[in-house]
Amino acid sequence: MRYQFKFRPYQRRFGRTLTTNHGNWDIREGIILRLTDETLRVGWGEIAPISWFGSETLEQALDFCRQLPEEITDNTIFSIPDDLPTCQFGFESACEWGSGKWGVGSKGDKENNFLTPNSSLLPYSGLLPAGEAALNQWETLWQQGYRTFKWKIGVDAIAHELEIFELMIHTLPASTKLRLDANGGLTYEEANLWLWTCDNLKANGELPLEIEFIEQPLPIEQFQGMLELSMSYETAIALDESVATLGQLAACYQQGWRGIFVIKPGIVGSPSRLRKFCHQHEIDAVFSSVFETAIARLAALQLAAELSRNNRAVGFGIDHFFEQEETWLQSLCKEL
Repeated sequence: MRYQFKFRPYQRRFGRTLTTNHGNWDIREGIILRLTDETLRVGWGEIAPISWFGSETLEQALDFCRQLPEEITDNTIFSIPDDLPTCQFGFESACEWGSGKWGVGSKGDKENNFLTPNSSLLPYSGLLPAGEAALNQWETLWQQGYRTFKWKIGVDAIAHELEIFELMIHTLPASTKLRLDANGGLTYEEANLWLWTCDNLKANGELPLEIEFIEQPLPIEQFQGMLELSMSYETAIALDESVATLGQLAACYQQGWRGIFVIKPGIVGSPSRLRKFCHQHEIDAVFSSVFETAIARLAALQLAAELSRNNRAVGFGIDHFFEQEETWLQSLCKEL
């Protein structure tokens, strides 16, 4: 199949600064792709790198797009190298979109119907702000229907975060599931303390809600430490930064990880190869956002709907970090 290829970079400011152990994030940058096949069917795709998380840089992705001709083929798309995982995702997703397999897209599609709400019945996890601000934010998200929340830890002094955590577990409704995300920011001793605290509270009947897991407690180079911790405590650990790309995902599985894998489809790489891996190994996966637009979000949620096994909430409850996107995204796409 041959495609007419167009692309356009974008910048999108967060409504509020996103703070993690990696630092502050104020502007989301990426690239929107448009592929038109020989029957004039249009497919949309998005490249949304997070270089500090393990993907290529935005400049590397732009350089790749700039060197492509205006007409490309399936062979071009399926030979994108593994060191450009967000490009793999963006181009393959645009192909799938254009094929009509998702029930979106049409010949000469200029209506940008990717903005139609996804019909998936997957539960969503809402992202809380770091620190004490979470104590004021959760109620708004609860009213919007969220029952699973993620809270960033490893951002402030552990003693202070444990104090906030104590308040949080007695403030959130008992039916809540809470995820604690360290973004690799804890020491081995701190990770032990968090896990011990969660286990101890549960054992003593003092944990009124469910701690679903602690996400990426240690840096990626401390895989063995996380493997040891996962076998030492009842509270589950999920890998995130350690499995950012398909190569890392396969490596951690081969080294014995059978716990939870947090998969960010937007940066993991080829959707077709991700499907093959998940079907072959039947991993326990949580699918999560990379603060993409509605274009990549639709592609990511299609994968989540296909590959989720344990009804875990998907980490796409991030709309409250941005201003309304519909008008902005439609205007951007009309320029392609």
